[in-house]
Amino acid sequence: MEITDLKIRKMMTDGRLRAIVSITLDQMLAVHDIKVVQGETRLFVAMPSRKDEGGIFRDIVHPISAQARQYLENQILEAYQEQLALMQAEAEAAATEYSAAPAAAEAVPAEPAAPAAAL
Repeated sequence: MEITDLKIRKMMTDGRLRAIVSITLDQMLAVHDIKVVQGETRLFVAMPSRKDEGGIFRDIVHPISAQARQYLENQILEAYQEQLALMQAEAEAAATEYSAAPAAAEAVPAEPAAPAAAL
């Protein structure tokens, strides 16, 4: 099994939910609504689930072996961390650009005033 495509669909900063991810396995099977969740000690991956009649959430899709779960979690969390770093770098660049913009505007010489009309 190989993840042949991985897309971070949505990133969040409020609450414990950090991202929603979709993956494609072996270019044959797509799995949507995988969640990256902030646990008490670390981030973890929650597979898509639904609530049964008893109110208990059950995974719709899940890896069978611990090795497969570890592989999926490592790949998804690595992609999440890369996306997070990219977003932080873009925010820092935008903040730097924004703070430099007023200084650049002040450096532009003002146009001379139009001559007053003669009476």
